[in-house]
Amino acid sequence: QDEVTLAEALRSGGYRTACIGKWHNGEQFPYTPPGQGFDEFFGFHNGHINDYFDTELIRGAQPVPTQGYITDVLTDEAIRFLGSGGDQPRFCYVAYNAPHSPFQVPDRYFDRFHAKGLADDVSAFYGMCENLDDNVGRLLAALDQRGQARDTIVVFLTDNGGTAGVKLYNAGMRGGKTSVHEGGCRVPLFVRWPA
Repeated sequence: QDEVTLAEALRSGGYRTACIGKWHNGEQFPYTPPGQGFDEFFGFHNGHINDYFDTELIRGAQPVPTQGYITDVLTDEAIRFLGSGGDQPRFCYVAYNAPHSPFQVPDRYFDRFHAKGLADDVSAFYGMCENLDDNVGRLLAALDQRGQARDTIVVFLTDNGGTAGVKLYNAGMRGGKTSVHEGGCRVPLFVRWPA
């Protein structure tokens, strides 16, 4: 509780802050996003959720029903937040839960990979990756359309290396999620700041 989070630091600098998606740092206030410097929270606690379609999420501290696939729903909320607040600077932390078990994804994403002869879990995993890619694209397009892209720093990274439980390409690195070897802790990092 005595640590200063990025959200607390930016909020003290005049930013409006939002945490959207996965929160894995506590379930009771003050260890929830609102207790850690976020003005808005829309997502779930405990780092995991078992239903990716029409699931119940938390807005602030209240459960709310949603409609649609969770990655699409979280992106819609991020786009809404980034379009609010006028000229006030905003910090939007979007923590997608996909790709992660349970391997649930809309059929149009699953079918494309399954038709290539891939196993069900691999098809779903790759489908989740493609859906995530589409949603990051939607988020970046919204910044472009609103004229916000030039002055917005976008940081994209993951929380661990290759997944556990699904046999996937991991660039030949040893280990995967939960491992201290490179295959478990090397992650992508992209930073975009046109200005």
